[in-house]
Amino acid sequence: MSKTVTFDGAPPPGTINFGIGQPSADLLPVDIVRAASDSFFANAEPLELNYGVTAGDARFLDSLAEFLSAGYGVPTSPGELFVTGGNSQALDLVSTVYAKPGDTVFVEEPSYFLAFQIFRDHGLNIVGIPVDDEGLCVDALRRELASHKPAFLYTIPSYHNPGGQSTSDERRKQIVELATLHDFLIVADEVYQLLYYFDPPPPAYGTVTASERVVSLGSFSKILAPAMRLGWIQTSENLRKKLAANGFINSGGSINHFSSHIVRQAIDSGALASHIEKLKGVYRDRVETMDKALNEHFSGIATWQRPEGGYFFWLEFDESVDTTALRDRARDVEAGFQSGTVFSSKGELRNCLRLSFAHYSNDDIREGIRRLRPLF
Repeated sequence: MSKTVTFDGAPPPGTINFGIGQPSADLLPVDIVRAASDSFFANAEPLELNYGVTAGDARFLDSLAEFLSAGYGVPTSPGELFVTGGNSQALDLVSTVYAKPGDTVFVEEPSYFLAFQIFRDHGLNIVGIPVDDEGLCVDALRRELASHKPAFLYTIPSYHNPGGQSTSDERRKQIVELATLHDFLIVADEVYQLLYYFDPPPPAYGTVTASERVVSLGSFSKILAPAMRLGWIQTSENLRKKLAANGFINSGGSINHFSSHIVRQAIDSGALASHIEKLKGVYRDRVETMDKALNEHFSGIATWQRPEGGYFFWLEFDESVDTTALRDRARDVEAGFQSGTVFSSKGELRNCLRLSFAHYSNDDIREGIRRLRPLF
């Protein structure tokens, strides 16, 4: 039987495609999930396989609250938490509950490209706000607020996808103030918050839910395994009530109740915390390997900042470079990347590209960067 790992967009064998933003197979902890499953089933009751409480199993929310309290350094209440099927499902739910067709949403420019489709599926108008090395540009946000009233701002504050940078603590505070003043929500995609490889990032937006302005999204896809299809929303109790009142939730009960039982075991045993520490060590090595390879092959023709966490490098070339066209040519040398235009709400950024270091070993990273160099 073939042991080839398959998924949507899997590259042909032998291709090193840095466009893949997923953990590598060696970092998917079958042993942890197996042990957690065995632990659950050893004492499982039949009702634990029923629909479950809408916001999530109380024991899981208690464990998740303790986990986030330790990870964020600020006490977290189970009453702030709501189980999701991962970030994509959470974004879809947020778009349903906190916006309506025809509303405007602000996004960062660039931003996570698949979020655009979710927002457009809900009939939302997208307005891009530029970012720089300190994250979302607050002055630009103020200017757009003079002519738009957004339902929410979608932001990736820590180890941005695709940019890699983190929004400074001062800017986060200013953004919360603007959200309060102009009555919009901050939908913070914080899936990379715990994946820091050097100094930790500024405090998560999830630590300021008392503002009544924050809806923080988290996921076990980046810190355990995507196949668990499990994540969470952290928000105020008032905003959580709106989620629980949604028809889909009322009809189906807790989202992925079963996976939450398994992940609770991994949290309570300490296995998840240990796994995150392992990920941080491996990814730190891969960051340094990719940065060194880029300096060897792309110095002088592209600019980038070494990310302090997350999954991604963001490269910017001269305006004459069109990475969209070069992406097709990369297949000829068995390599790949994501071109900048897909991350732009305006179809711009043709001279930029994103590279992920998460999916490949150090040797593959060095070889993949070497293969890409002749294209530029």
